[in-house]
Amino acid sequence: MKRQQKEPNTIAKKQEEKIDYEVYCQYTRVWIPDPEDVWRAAEIIKDYTEGEPILYLKLEDETPLEYRIGPKDNALPFLRNPDILVGENDLTALSYLHEPAVLHNLKVRFTESNHIYTYCGIVLVAINPYEQLQIYGEEVINAYSGQNMGDMDPHIFAVAEEAYKQMARDERNQSIIVSGESGAGKTVSAKYAMRFFATVGGSANDTNVEEKVLASSPIMEAIGNAKTTRNDNSSRFGKYIQIGFDRSYHIIGANMRTYLLEKSRVVFQAEDERNYHIFYQLCASANLPEFKDLALTSAEDFIFTSQGENIFIEGVNDAEDFEKTREAFTLLGVNDSNQSSIFRIIASILHLGNVEICSERDGDSCHILKNDPHLAHFCQLLGVELEQMEHWLCHRKLVTTSETYVKNMSRKQAANARDALAKHIYAHMFDWIVEYVNKSLHTSSKQHSFIGVLDIYGFETFEINSFEQFCINYANEKLQQQFNQHVFKLEQEEYMKEQIPWTLIDFYDNQPCIDVIEAKLGILDLLDEECKVPKGTDQNWCQKLYDRLSSSVHFQKPRMSNTSFIVIHFADKVEYQCDGFLEKNRDTVYEEQINILKASKFQLMADLFQDTNKDSSISTSSSSKSSRVNVRASKPTPKVPNKEHRKTVGHQFRSSLQLLMETLNATTPHYVRCIKPNDEKEAFSFESRRAVQQLRACGVLETIRISAAGYPSRWTYPDFFNRYRVLMKKSDMTVGDKKLVCRNLLETLVKDPDKFQFGKTKIFFRAGQVAYLEKLRADKFRSACIKIQKTVRGWLQRVRYQKIRKSAINLQRYGRGYMARRYAEQLRLTRAALTFQKQYRMVRERRDYLRVRQAVVTIQAFTRGMLTRRIFQEFLLHHKAMIIQKHVRGWLTRRKFRRARNAAITIQCAYRRMRAKRELKQLKIEARSAQHLKKLNTGMENKIVQLQRKMDDQTNDLKTQNEQLVVAKASLGSEVNKLQKELEMMRSRQGDGSQLTSLQDELEKLRAELQEAHAHMKKLEEKHSNEKMGLEQRVEELDRENSMLKSEKEEMNRRILHHSKSTEDQESSASQSVGRVQAELDEERQRYQNLLREFSRLEQRYDNLQEAKFQPGHKRNNSTQSSLESDSNYPSISTSELGDTDDAIQLVEEMGVEKAAMDIGVFMKLQKRVRELEQERKRLQVNLEKMEDQVNCKGIEPKTTSEQESEDLAYNSLKRQELESENKKLKNDLNELRKAIADRASQNSSSNELQDGYNLLLGQLKAANEELEVRKEEVLILRTQIVSAAHQKEETTNQIETNNVPEWTNSKKPIDKEEAVRAYHGLCESKKLLEAQLQSQARKHEDELAAFNTQIELLKDDIEKKQEMLNHTMSLSPEAQVEYSVQQEITRLTNDNLDLKELVEKLEKNERKLKKQLRIYMKKVPDMEVSLTAASSQPTKAKPQLTRQVTVQRREKDFEGMLEYYKEDEALLVKTLITDMKPNAVSATVPCLPAYILFMCIRHADYINDDQKVHSLLTSTINAIKKVLKKNNNDFEMTSFWLANTSRLLHCLKQYSGDEAFMTQNTAKQNEHCLKNFDLAEYRQVLSDLSIQIYQQLIKVAEHMMQPMIVSAMLESESIPSLAGVKPMGYRNRSSSMDGEGPGSYTLEALIRQLGQFHGVMGEHGLDPEIAGQVIRQLFYSINAVTLNNLLLRKDVCSWSTGMQLRYNISQMEEWLRGKNLHQSGAVVNIEPVIQAAQLLQVKKKTSQDAEAICSLCTSLTMQQIVKILNLYTPLNEFEERVTVSFIRNIQNRLQDRNDVPMLLVDTKHTFPVLFPYTPSALSLETLHIPANLSLDFLTRV
Repeated sequence: MKRQQKEPNTIAKKQEEKIDYEVYCQYTRVWIPDPEDVWRAAEIIKDYTEGEPILYLKLEDETPLEYRIGPKDNALPFLRNPDILVGENDLTALSYLHEPAVLHNLKVRFTESNHIYTYCGIVLVAINPYEQLQIYGEEVINAYSGQNMGDMDPHIFAVAEEAYKQMARDERNQSIIVSGESGAGKTVSAKYAMRFFATVGGSANDTNVEEKVLASSPIMEAIGNAKTTRNDNSSRFGKYIQIGFDRSYHIIGANMRTYLLEKSRVVFQAEDERNYHIFYQLCASANLPEFKDLALTSAEDFIFTSQGENIFIEGVNDAEDFEKTREAFTLLGVNDSNQSSIFRIIASILHLGNVEICSERDGDSCHILKNDPHLAHFCQLLGVELEQMEHWLCHRKLVTTSETYVKNMSRKQAANARDALAKHIYAHMFDWIVEYVNKSLHTSSKQHSFIGVLDIYGFETFEINSFEQFCINYANEKLQQQFNQHVFKLEQEEYMKEQIPWTLIDFYDNQPCIDVIEAKLGILDLLDEECKVPKGTDQNWCQKLYDRLSSSVHFQKPRMSNTSFIVIHFADKVEYQCDGFLEKNRDTVYEEQINILKASKFQLMADLFQDTNKDSSISTSSSSKSSRVNVRASKPTPKVPNKEHRKTVGHQFRSSLQLLMETLNATTPHYVRCIKPNDEKEAFSFESRRAVQQLRACGVLETIRISAAGYPSRWTYPDFFNRYRVLMKKSDMTVGDKKLVCRNLLETLVKDPDKFQFGKTKIFFRAGQVAYLEKLRADKFRSACIKIQKTVRGWLQRVRYQKIRKSAINLQRYGRGYMARRYAEQLRLTRAALTFQKQYRMVRERRDYLRVRQAVVTIQAFTRGMLTRRIFQEFLLHHKAMIIQKHVRGWLTRRKFRRARNAAITIQCAYRRMRAKRELKQLKIEARSAQHLKKLNTGMENKIVQLQRKMDDQTNDLKTQNEQLVVAKASLGSEVNKLQKELEMMRSRQGDGSQLTSLQDELEKLRAELQEAHAHMKKLEEKHSNEKMGLEQRVEELDRENSMLKSEKEEMNRRILHHSKSTEDQESSASQSVGRVQAELDEERQRYQNLLREFSRLEQRYDNLQEAKFQPGHKRNNSTQSSLESDSNYPSISTSELGDTDDAIQLVEEMGVEKAAMDIGVFMKLQKRVRELEQERKRLQVNLEKMEDQVNCKGIEPKTTSEQESEDLAYNSLKRQELESENKKLKNDLNELRKAIADRASQNSSSNELQDGYNLLLGQLKAANEELEVRKEEVLILRTQIVSAAHQKEETTNQIETNNVPEWTNSKKPIDKEEAVRAYHGLCESKKLLEAQLQSQARKHEDELAAFNTQIELLKDDIEKKQEMLNHTMSLSPEAQVEYSVQQEITRLTNDNLDLKELVEKLEKNERKLKKQLRIYMKKVPDMEVSLTAASSQPTKAKPQLTRQVTVQRREKDFEGMLEYYKEDEALLVKTLITDMKPNAVSATVPCLPAYILFMCIRHADYINDDQKVHSLLTSTINAIKKVLKKNNNDFEMTSFWLANTSRLLHCLKQYSGDEAFMTQNTAKQNEHCLKNFDLAEYRQVLSDLSIQIYQQLIKVAEHMMQPMIVSAMLESESIPSLAGVKPMGYRNRSSSMDGEGPGSYTLEALIRQLGQFHGVMGEHGLDPEIAGQVIRQLFYSINAVTLNNLLLRKDVCSWSTGMQLRYNISQMEEWLRGKNLHQSGAVVNIEPVIQAAQLLQVKKKTSQDAEAICSLCTSLTMQQIVKILNLYTPLNEFEERVTVSFIRNIQNRLQDRNDVPMLLVDTKHTFPVLFPYTPSALSLETLHIPANLSLDFLTRV
């Protein structure tokens, strides 16, 4: 490295070493100096030769100018860049690198394109726009995240992303250095950089460190920023924020270091400036209750806040900002107590400034007025002694070696001491807040790396520069030195990497200037030395500077002053005033005042000054490595003042600056230079003089000079080949090696080999060479255009001549023919004229004759007609007179008759009216009690008829039961007689008559009891008949009331019809709201799915936290309910209350929006009723299961004797025979009964009570059948005993089996007393059963009577209520009556609807229960048969069989589409079908096979009525799917597979739910497979939510896979070869982020192939086409968003060729959509913005017609997007024209009326709400085949 000391104005002189005078020819454009605009454009009008003193120029306004050139005048002017290079993103891409080119490029980008960011090599130049721009949103952050620096337009986010990426890649700490003068936007740039890091590297846990980092900004702005003349929010301190990251590069903490707070601003502000914001914020909120004790008023009342004479900032609300500050304090953990203490200290500083100090007469002493309120408030707020503070504010203590004494202070000294105390308090409070912020941002985790953001003041120079400006400029000197070294290092690395030879580059080294400031006996050293002198003054120090530093070239003494000095900085000369340097460097505060503050009652105030004896106020920036000197006194007395041992401010600042430089040197720096475009703060106004001053000061021009000194322009070989191949020969193009082709071309075109160098991957050019190549290329194009024009014009002239010659020949030919034809026509016309004359004369004479003849005939005819009409008229008059006379006479007679009749009728009407009024009056009196009741009880008559029919049916039922009882009695009597005969035969054989006699007696007793039972039955019948008569009388009364209500109903109906028109208007308005409701439904669906997505994210986050918290191992939930509740989005609402989203949508579509909205209340009531019925069903189910268990226990209870087992065997064999026959009868009877009920129900469908009556009859029929079954069982028992006894008598041997299971068939014992006793007990049991049946029937009758009585009471109450409502209605006005009646009718219909729904549910429930019991009993019969057969065949083979036993063979049952599994196999089932399932394992089978298998298992659990099994299986399935998706969260195939299976399982639950809405497309067999026992609507909702979550994960995975392909395929790949041109590239392509990181180049075919793969995978897995279409639609939206965002943020792709390329790519994608039949999915609509953007790039952009066409074309683009594209539009060569600013303004004016959302970038995270349409499966479950490779052998087909 070669350092050279130069002045700033020699930056570009190296370019003059080798001047090519040939380029200074006519038409060359140059830059000349200008006193106002710094540089001005001109054009050479005459070739210049070397040595000429004058260069003839022409300004832009056509003014000629003679520009003198010579050693004493001016050098040759700078050359201008080609227009194609103007507006480049990177200044180093300019061919001519010099100050005017840089300034012009910045001005064009800022004023014309409104681009505030521009690259200058590694520096980002940011110009303050003084306007809020929509370029900092989260979508912009997402667009820049992951992109290489230079791929997008310049932005602060690009620099932040570069730092973040290099930190992750190189594992090296980074720094972003933001500098610039006050008002340039440093703080805002640093804030946006931190926002980027907070968004991209958010904390991995819930600590929200990134929010705390951002929350520190409002606090630091409040206490460290103030309004200055240059900036309304100027940072009056420097800060360096280190943001810490862990190994995963998530934010874990932060730390802040501050530098050189401007403490003097606390006590003094210049005109039109303000103190720190916190003072004004606190005063603006002084009226709050919590601040009453601060005794604050307006800021105008305090000296420290009113010196600037303007306490307000335009557009700033201090009260609102104060609330934000308090919120930030709270977020950072500052409790209310500390906040209150901070505000007390701030208020006390204001009061201290208002303390008035009065001078004494001698002038050497002073005092404070008694009862000074501000001093009292100051002492009260800080908790110090008033007398002591009052004393030491006016006195000071002097300590010598021998004594200590108190000295009075003058008024000026006391005021200075007061101000110093105020500054000291504020500085300590500032340090405490910074330290507290650092504590809150500190983390205990290990920091892996950090990114530092340095927001520090830029170079400052004012009319009066003091100690603060000196320190600021000293810091900028250090930073500039580091910047120069880093830039040179990057240049050196670039050359070495490309392996090109390079020479040493001279660059400006400011080390001598730094030595003047910080070296030994430098400015700071002499200042500290003077501060140690007891009576040191500023003048003495200034004189020492003159003596010691006058020899330095960077130090000068002013000519007219002895109290100032000049330092020549790298940016400019600055004159510093010495006054105040020593005082500010000492920062003196009297110890007595500090001791008083240390004794404060408030802990925070005491803590602020506990370390006063240590280093100075900038504690946060001090390093632990800094040395400290502890001075200990030789004697205990006297005490040495601590101020002598404190480091000076200059020493502290130098130490902290050195530490900062060490930190920056240990990191990779990134530079942001902020430029202030004007001093008036006007939006997008650019003042060249102000801008060039800052460009010189911030080092941008030094970067340009270093770059220009070497090879500033760099091209890759492919880009150079594509750009300049037009300059090659055809023979050169045949060489395959592009490097060799480029080398040969350059050696041919550029003769000087020093003008370029060939690197490994790039070609390096000297400054101006790219412009020279562009000129050659333009000349080549120009000559080619001229040649083309020449050829085309010659061809056009030849074509024109041939056309003219051919036309002349044709004209001559046609002219001659025309003349010949005209002569022939004349001859024909002459001959024809003679013929015409002859014929005409003949016709004329004939016409005259015919006209005369016709006139004579006409006159005769009219005369004869007139005479005839006169005769007819006279006859007609006589005839009409006769008719008139006839009618008049008849009319007179009829009128007389009518008068007589009307008189009689009038008399009758009057009499009848009188009678009618009387009757009407009587009727009104009666109608007032029943008028409205009639209308509201229109169905009362039907209800009465139903009750009558119900009573008749009950009577018939009783008769039927009596007949059945008589038949049963007769059958029992016959059986008893048979038994008696058999017993007599047995008794005669055995000779034992005594026992038979007893049995006979028992039989007689049983007969007697039966007779008593019959008597009791007759009594019940009589009682029932009496009640029936009473009911009939009541029915007659109701009939009479019904007849009265009918007439009232008709009258009310007429009134309702009269007002029906008003209701029609309401219906029309309701129909108009259908669209709005539909839109709201879509929005609600969107919000619901967003909540699902948020819930899924939170659930994922919770799982991650759980995994991090607990060690790996087996874990289980507390209950299965918790797993279900985890699927719900709303923790406070159960899934049963949510319902099924798809069902609700379908209900709205079927019923209409109005009805659906009206039934919401009813729906909630129904939900409550359904839950009650469900509880009741569960209770009944439990009772039924208990009864079945009891029956089973009794049935399988082993008997201890051989007789019992033989009895059971015989009983079962006989029972099977009876059951077969009775089963058929029962089925027939049941079918007939259902048909009868259905017929009657259809005839009386409006009656709810009739349905209950039918249900009651059905129950009675069932009871009668059960009674018959009991009788038959008793008969079977007796018959079995008789048969067994007969066989026992015939057998002669008795065999005892070893297993103690004797049977009747092998028993040879004769019948004994035990058998008779068993028969007797059997009869007793039958008697008890009969008694129980009779008692139950009696109870039923009593219950029925009670129900009827209750119903009558309810009807009475109802009639009374309706009577009251009727009276109320009659008292209203007619309009109110109609409205009230309509409301009552709606209420009644709603209640009726609820009752009907409850009735339907009851009927369905009863039907399901009956079917379930029938299936269970049908299943138990063959199972019992098999078990008995197996038990009978086990003992021995020689066991004799029952002689008359009949066996029933079991049929082979058909597969019903159910799969049975054991409860313990559930985990294996879930593991096989879900956890271990691979999509390719079932690829060759039916799509969604796991879903079908799971549903078949659910069907079986429903079939056996096992609710626990259903609940457990569904819960396990849902949880297992979630785990699989979590494990494979980046696998598109697995996510698509489970989305298809989850949606199919959801469709199966709907299709087989039994709801009619889902059964319309089912086959008869599928309807038979519907679920019978359980309503799984809640699980449908859970599965619907799970499907939405899987869909969102599928979209996320697909977008993640497509993200790196979109930009390359849509914008960068050349689908149309050789279409895209290449522009000159700049420094941005040399960014370190490009090294070794070049992303794979994807083509459009690859993108379409990826989309096809997605679509194929979804189709292969059986995903519904509608859902697949929604996925493709979402992916096309993502393609549109990413493509359009990159187009809006990349200037290099906004060209005509890119528009053509993009349009072609879009057409290929549209073709793919049509090929996949997806063009109706809405995907094309989503890419409409990109289509219009491509068209916008291609259309003309010149005239107003073009503007109008653009406005009508780009309807899907916002105004901001259109203007942005037009601003970014860049021509690829000089033959294209740029879009003018006036044209863009015209577009803006035309688009002002648009109500577009102010949005520039498209939200890439937007997701359309997904809708899962119901698609039933045509597959029958019984035909499903399960492949053997699934290993599901434990499943049994049922």
